[in-house]
Amino acid sequence: MITETTGPADGASLFGPESHFSAFFDDPRWALAIIRATVLEAAHPQIGAALVDNSVFVAHPWRRLRNTFLSMRRMFGTDPAVREREAARLNRLHARMSGSDSRGRAYDAMDRATRAWVVATLFESAVTMCRLSGQPLDQDTMERMYAEYRGFLAALDGDAAELPEDLHDFWRYFDRVVDNELENTEAARVILYRLFDHLPAPALLDGAPTLWAAGRAVAGPLIGAITVASLPEPFRRRAGLPEMPGAPTLMQGAYLAAGLTRFLPEGWLDAESIIETLSLPPGSDDPRARTVTALRARMKRASALLRLLTPLSGGTDPGPVPSAAAEENRRSAEEFFRRVLDQTGDGQLDWPDLAAMARELSTRLDLDEPEEVRLYDAFAAWWRELQAALDTDGDGRVSAEEYATAVPSLAGPALIRVAEVLFDATDKDGNGSIDADEYRTLFRTAFHRDLTNAGGAYGRSAFVGDFLSFMAGRRASTPYDPLLADA
Repeated sequence: MITETTGPADGASLFGPESHFSAFFDDPRWALAIIRATVLEAAHPQIGAALVDNSVFVAHPWRRLRNTFLSMRRMFGTDPAVREREAARLNRLHARMSGSDSRGRAYDAMDRATRAWVVATLFESAVTMCRLSGQPLDQDTMERMYAEYRGFLAALDGDAAELPEDLHDFWRYFDRVVDNELENTEAARVILYRLFDHLPAPALLDGAPTLWAAGRAVAGPLIGAITVASLPEPFRRRAGLPEMPGAPTLMQGAYLAAGLTRFLPEGWLDAESIIETLSLPPGSDDPRARTVTALRARMKRASALLRLLTPLSGGTDPGPVPSAAAEENRRSAEEFFRRVLDQTGDGQLDWPDLAAMARELSTRLDLDEPEEVRLYDAFAAWWRELQAALDTDGDGRVSAEEYATAVPSLAGPALIRVAEVLFDATDKDGNGSIDADEYRTLFRTAFHRDLTNAGGAYGRSAFVGDFLSFMAGRRASTPYDPLLADA
C-alpha cells in the first residue's frame, strides 16, 4: 500500500493532473530528459546488465516507449486502485529479471537500492531539464516534485526509504552514486552510440525507408552528442565519453528550443496521441488511419524523390515496398527469426526473447496475475520445447543458423497452450467462443486494429489455428505483426 499520498506543504495529492510530474507528459523537453535519465540508469552495473539480458529497447524501441508511457500514466493517475494494480504488475515483471553480468556480478531487478536509483535519475534529469531550458525550479517546487518521486518509489516498494528524505541529502546521495558506482556499461554505450544510429522506423514511417534513413543519419549523432554533453561531468570523464566540439552549445540550444513550446496553445501537444499515431501499423482499421495513410503516401513520394537525388551508398536501391499480396506469402525462416523470435535483437533465441513476448502480450491485454502467470508458464514450456529441438550445440541458445537449418514444425503442445491461454483471456464470458465484441476488443487492445467487419463467433480451434500459423512462422499475419514483429 502507498502511505505517502499528500504533499509536504499544502496537503495536495502527489499524483494526478496537478502533480509536476504529470505536467511533463506532454512537454517535448521530457523526451531529452528521458534519454539522459535512461543513460544514467544503464550506467549502473545492475541495471545495465538487466537491460542487456532482458530488454527489447534496441530491437523494439517504439514498443518500449509506448509501454513506458502507458505505465507512467497509470502510476501517476488519480485512481489509487489503478496505481496499485500497475505497481503489482511492474513488480511481477521485475521479479522475473535476475542473473549475472559478463564479470560474474549478480543483478536483481527487485533490488531496492537499484530501483531507487531509477527514480533518482528521473527526478534529477527533470530538474536538469528545467535548468538547461532556462526555466530553473525554485526550492519549494523542487521539494514538492521530489516528494512526488519518492511517492512513486513508495508505490513500488511500499516505502521510499532507499531515497533520502531531505532534498539536500538527495544531492549528496546522487553525487556519491555518480562518483562511485556508475560505469561505462555496454547498455549505456548501446544507447549512446548504437540505438539512434540504427533506430528502426515507427510504423508511420515504415513505408519510407530512404527518408527515415536520411533523417536518422543526421538526428542520431546529434541526439547522442546532446545527451553526452548533458551528463554529469565526473561520469563523462571517468567513462571516457568523447566531447564533440560545440556540443554544450548544441545541447543548450536543443533544450531552449524545446522549452519554447510552452508558448503553444494548451492541448496542441498530446504525447499519448502522438505515440499512438506513430504506432499505427500499415493497413490498420483505426479511424485515424485515413490521415496516416495520406501522410504515408506523401512520405513515400518524398522518399522516392530523395532516393533519386541522393542514392544510398553503393547505389543500392532498397526496392519496392512489399505488396499486400506478398505479405500473405510464406515468410522465410530468416525473416521470421529476425522479426518475431529474436525479440532482443542479439541474433540469438533464448528465454529473454520469449519472456519479452509474454510480457508484451500481458501488458497489451492488461492481464491479472493468474492469467499472466499462466501465459508466462506456457511460454516457458514452449522455450523448453524449442531448446530441446533446436539447440544442437548445447550452448543454451538457438542461433539463426540452427533455426534455419532445422526449421521444424514449432506448433507443439506448449505453443498450443500459449494460444489457449490467450483465448481464455479473450473469452470473458467463458462460453467457449469469442463473439464479435470480444474479438474486436482483443484486436483493439492488443493489436491496435478496429475490426469493423468482425461478425459471428470465433471458436477455440479457429483462434488457436490462426495464432499457431503465425507463431510457427508459416505465414505473415497482418493482425499479429504489429504486436510481435513491429518495432
